[in-house]
Amino acid sequence: MQDEPDETAQESREKEMGAESEKSREVILMEQTLVIIKPDAMNRDLAGRVLSRFEEKGLKIVAMKMELLQPPKLKEHYAHLKEKPFYNEIIKYMSSIPSILVVLEGKQAVEVVRKMTGPTQGRDAPSGTIRGDFSMSNQSNLVHASDSIETAKNEIERFFKKEEIHEYVKMNFEWIYSSEEKLKK
Repeated sequence: MQDEPDETAQESREKEMGAESEKSREVILMEQTLVIIKPDAMNRDLAGRVLSRFEEKGLKIVAMKMELLQPPKLKEHYAHLKEKPFYNEIIKYMSSIPSILVVLEGKQAVEVVRKMTGPTQGRDAPSGTIRGDFSMSNQSNLVHASDSIETAKNEIERFFKKEEIHEYVKMNFEWIYSSEEKLKK
């Protein structure tokens, strides 16, 4: 029987980094937020570009699926807009073709994603934001993003089952947050 080779220094460091990442993950208070990549982004072939912005920022995708959203669920989701003149139109628009639903995780994820998406009105959104770079509309503004931690929690529960949300250690986690940030709750 041949002896197993000793682990290399690289393998040892990777194990150590994984353990550090897992330990750090427990210390950092992570938020989750919901993003819906809307029908206009899907029709304009912008889904990948939108998603890559969040990944490049350092947010972690913990759940993602494509779904043709049904009016009953959309009516619940947009209940706060029921009295608005565009309510029926937004339900029709959002149920016209599939959207991509994504749960992103990171430190202050809700605030970070809101800044990245820009104001609702695409014409008013600054360049560099998703809407500022790709949208000219108030409704066809590419993405929905949760507006608060509480809203994010409710929206994630509305669109995802618990078993659809995954916990894992990203290999680049150590490069996204400083040591000091990892210790702050």
